[in-house]
Amino acid sequence: MQKRQLQMIMFIKCKDLCKRDNPQVPESLGVLIGCTFLVAMFLFIPIPYTFEESALFDIKTGAKPATFPHEKFAEMIAALLSICCMILLGFADDVLDLRWRHKLLLPTMATLPLLMVYYVNFNITTVIMPKFVRSLLGYSLDIGVFYYIYMGMLAVFCTNAINILAGINGLEVGQSIVIGASILFYNVIELAFGHQVDCHKFSIYLMLPFLAVSLALWKYNKYPSQVFVGDTYCYFAGMTFAVVGILGHFSKTLLLFFIPQILNFLYSVPQLFHFVPCPRHRLPKYDVRTELLHISTTEFHLKDLNPLGLLMVRILKNLKLISWQEQVDGRVITNNFTLINFVLVLFGPVHESVVTQFLLGFQVICTLCALIIRYPLASYFYEA
Repeated sequence: MQKRQLQMIMFIKCKDLCKRDNPQVPESLGVLIGCTFLVAMFLFIPIPYTFEESALFDIKTGAKPATFPHEKFAEMIAALLSICCMILLGFADDVLDLRWRHKLLLPTMATLPLLMVYYVNFNITTVIMPKFVRSLLGYSLDIGVFYYIYMGMLAVFCTNAINILAGINGLEVGQSIVIGASILFYNVIELAFGHQVDCHKFSIYLMLPFLAVSLALWKYNKYPSQVFVGDTYCYFAGMTFAVVGILGHFSKTLLLFFIPQILNFLYSVPQLFHFVPCPRHRLPKYDVRTELLHISTTEFHLKDLNPLGLLMVRILKNLKLISWQEQVDGRVITNNFTLINFVLVLFGPVHESVVTQFLLGFQVICTLCALIIRYPLASYFYEA
């Protein structure tokens, strides 16, 4: 019993600031979930290659046929290597509390094995053009090295997009479960149509164990949270999505499942790039008396903003996307630019669990919109 208590104490790092008594909650449990995922995948590796007819050994001669799927095997190993690197780097971030500029480098380094395998196995850098630009650019366009830059940026975006839409109980794991289930549903649809069967089977191999470990974590991370996932889980989830999107050849469809994260990123741009002052943490404020969440704020003088920053805040103010309070001394007080705070701007102070439910519901609605864009509407831009 004492050993179990000691193990839990080792993970206690921070307080839950959105609770009345600020309980201490074990953090960085994402590293355990990530390791469980890796162990499951390591045990699974022999299965798809042992039982495929093309991968069997010749019983009579004992020779290994030349048709062994080396390329598929290399994809799986590179995918797990990238995910493993991201879990390690994510845990380092939890321990060392790295700055944002370093967080952009971590996914880039972890993606290198993935890009190398893509280069060796495929090296396809041709993009099919939409119908309305083919008269100018042709049916397809080879963008060369820029395609690899795009894939690297996709990995950076996926990992950090989940990380910046976080901070309240259950949100990181909840949105990852919705995205993972959306990808799995898309894979099943594509398999039913017989499109790129091997690519979508590869995606399913990764998504099923990912959803299994995430659902187990969700049980303890949902409101009221008994554990925090840390940056490790956000990086692990984001890299897993990036891996299946890149090696599964559906990176554009993957981005459709990230609509809320894209909106949150665009909304956060003024603060992320320091056009507007950005505090270290942008979590909502907790009211002990009412147990409701209120917007967290930042303040600045308009004269201190550069022209681009001033333009951004004026546009957001005119569109009523931010709160705006002008003080007599010339200071402006507005909410921090996150989707969580935007929900509070729209609906006022609400309970933490309500904010999570609203954002996860929005994630589900965006998934339905993504599927509509991918199937009925895509035929207007590309051939069926």
